[in-house]
Amino acid sequence: MSELAIMGAKCVCSFGQMPADLKVTSQQKVLTDGKPTATIQDVSPMANIGPFGLCSSLANPTVAAATAAALGVLTPQPCVPAPAGTWIPTKPTIIVSGIPVLCSDCKMMCAYAGNISIVMPGQMKVTAS
Repeated sequence: MSELAIMGAKCVCSFGQMPADLKVTSQQKVLTDGKPTATIQDVSPMANIGPFGLCSSLANPTVAAATAAALGVLTPQPCVPAPAGTWIPTKPTIIVSGIPVLCSDCKMMCAYAGNISIVMPGQMKVTAS
């Protein structure tokens, strides 16, 4: 079962070194656990998705150049997200402000290979005893 991603959710890139925070800017009216609920349009580098530490993908031009300069020794470089489109919705029937919500099982392709995914959506499960 997937959970809704909200402001402060943690994202990872398959070629990144560390998680990044998700900032919700696509809408501010619908809240989950008191925080804005993310939509598939929260994709802008730095505005919505922070850096992932160092990138190790040779498809990233800065990594390729640094690796070539180091005579073929992989030389990771700062990872600035490069989304290739929007998040791929897994629950397209759940709509917020006319846009499908972002769920914990959504993924997005990175322009430099790999994919970006949600590792901690931020929504807390509530159970009654």
